[in-house]
Amino acid sequence: MTQTAQLSPSSVFVVSGGAKGITAECTIRLAQQQPCKFILLGRSELLETEPDYAQNSDDSALKKCIMENLLSQGEKPTPMNVQKIYNKITSSREIKKTLAAIEKTGAKAEYISVDVTDTPALQEKLATAVQHLGPITGIIHGAGNLADKLIEKKTEEDFEKVYTAKVQGLENLLTCVNPNQLQHLVLFSSVTGFYGNPGQSDYAIANEILNKSAHIFKQSYPSCHVVAINWGAWDSGMVTAELKKIFQERKIEIIPIAVGAQMLVKEMDNSNHATAQVVIGSPLVPLAAELDSELRTYRIRRQMTLEANPFLHDHTIAGSPVLPATCAMTWIINACEQLYPGYRLFNYQDFKVLKGITFNETLAKEHLLEIEEISKVNLERIELKAKISSKNPQGRIQFHFSAQLNLQREIPDVPTYESLNLEEDNIITATGKDFYQNGGATLFHGPGFQEIKRVLNISPEKITTECLWPELSAQQQGQFPVQWVNPYTTDLSMHALWVWTQHFHEEGCLPGKVEKFEQFEAIPHNETFYVSCEVLAKTPSSAIANFIIHDRQGKIYSRMLGAHAIIWSMKMLRS
Repeated sequence: MTQTAQLSPSSVFVVSGGAKGITAECTIRLAQQQPCKFILLGRSELLETEPDYAQNSDDSALKKCIMENLLSQGEKPTPMNVQKIYNKITSSREIKKTLAAIEKTGAKAEYISVDVTDTPALQEKLATAVQHLGPITGIIHGAGNLADKLIEKKTEEDFEKVYTAKVQGLENLLTCVNPNQLQHLVLFSSVTGFYGNPGQSDYAIANEILNKSAHIFKQSYPSCHVVAINWGAWDSGMVTAELKKIFQERKIEIIPIAVGAQMLVKEMDNSNHATAQVVIGSPLVPLAAELDSELRTYRIRRQMTLEANPFLHDHTIAGSPVLPATCAMTWIINACEQLYPGYRLFNYQDFKVLKGITFNETLAKEHLLEIEEISKVNLERIELKAKISSKNPQGRIQFHFSAQLNLQREIPDVPTYESLNLEEDNIITATGKDFYQNGGATLFHGPGFQEIKRVLNISPEKITTECLWPELSAQQQGQFPVQWVNPYTTDLSMHALWVWTQHFHEEGCLPGKVEKFEQFEAIPHNETFYVSCEVLAKTPSSAIANFIIHDRQGKIYSRMLGAHAIIWSMKMLRS
C-alpha cells in the first residue's frame, strides 16, 4: 500500500471534466504548483485542425464565418445549426488553450474525448493512455451536469443525466485504476449536496453520494488523500448576472476563480490528509417559502435521552440533569424555522417555564411539541404559538414550556446599546472558574456553561459581565444544536443575575419566564461578548431583569426583556 500522498513529477492524474471551465482552471493551478502528468477527459471533440473558414476568425466573428460557409454550401444557416458548429469549434479552442497552459508549467497533458458514463470506452482509452504516461496515481472527478427544475417537473431523463455523470462517472473511473496505487482522490461535490437547494434534488442526491463515497473510500484506503470538496458558486460563465443578483439577495458569496483554484491546491496539501470532506463557500440560505392564508397546526414528537445529550451533565440541579430553559426554547425555535424555510426568529414573547424536564426516572418516553399558526403575511412574517408537553405514568398531560414566536423574512437592523458601561469597578474580583461549582454560593453549572470571565461592574441596579463561550462539539450538543439562536450563550448571559442576587442577597435564581426576547445577529462563539443585566425589581421570591448581549462597541446581538427569575435557596439547588 502506498505510504505517501506527496505530489511529484511522476504523479499521473486523470481529470474528468478537466479540459474546460472551472476544473481546467484548477488543473492548471495544480500543474503550476507541481508539474506532473494529466489525462483530461471530456465529451467535446478535439479538432486537430479547424476548418479553413474559421482559422483566422476570433470567437466574436466566428458565427458570421459559419453562416457564410453554410450559405456557400447551399445550406440554410439556422440558429441551432450555427450554434452547434460554433460550440464545437470554441470547445476545441478552449481545450487546446488548457493543454497549452498546463504544458507551459513543464507538466505533460493529454486530452481524451470520452463520456465517463461509457464504461467500455473509458476503460479502453485510459488503458492506452496509461501505456505511455504510467499508472494513474490520482483522480480529480469534476464532471457534472445540471437539469434544474422543481421535483414535480423533473423527468427520468433529467435525473439520469445529472445522477450518472457524478455517481456512475466516479464508479467507472475507479474501475480503471488500482486502488492500492491511488494516492489522491479528489471529488468535486457541491454545497447543494450539503445544504440542499430548491430545484436541485437530483444534483443534491448525486453530490451527497460523492460526499459519502469519499468517507467510505478513505476508510478502506486510509493512506490515500481523499477529499470531497463541496464547492459553492464560482464566478464563472455559469453564474449569470441574474444569478449573481439572486446570490446577493440570499447573501451567498461567489468564489473568484483564482481563489477557488488555490483552495484546491491547499486541500491537496499533506496537512489536510485526514479531512475527507470540506465545504468551501457560503451556506445556501433557503428562499423564503410561499405562505398561504390557511392557518395550520403541527404536532412534532421527540424522544430524548441523557446519553444523546452529553451537555446535560454540566447542567445538574439537586443531583439530576435538567434541560436548560434556553434549550427548550431553541427546540421550539429550530422546529419552527425548519417548517418555514427562509424565515428566522426575530422575537418571542411570553415564554414560560411551566414544569422543567429532568433526566431521571420521571423523564417521559416522548415529548410533544405543538405549533399553532396565529397569523401569516406572505414573504414577511409568521406568528405562532408553541407548547411542549408530555404524559405522566398515569396518562395525564403535563405542560413543560410555552411561548409565542414571530418569524420574519428580514431581521431589523442591529441597534446599539445606549447605556453601555464597560468601566471596571473591581468590586467583584473573582474570575473564570471561580464563579462555578466552588462551594458556597457559586453557580452550579459544569464546564460546558462555565464561561463568565469576569464582572466589570456591579451596582444595586445593574451588573455587567464579560463572557466567552468555546463552542461545544456537535456530539456534546446532541439534540440541541446551535443554529440561529444559541441556547448555550443565552443561558450563559443569565448567569449575571445569579451573581447579582448572590452578591446583594446571598441567594440563587432560576429562569421562570421571559416577557420578550429579540435577536438581531448570532451571538459569537470563541469570541468575547458582554452582558449588561439591568435589574428592574426584586422581591423575596423573584427578580426581574433585562439582559442585553452586545459587543464591546455596544452592538446588540440579542436582548431579553422582562426576564423573571425564581429565587432559590442555595441548599435546595445543591441537595
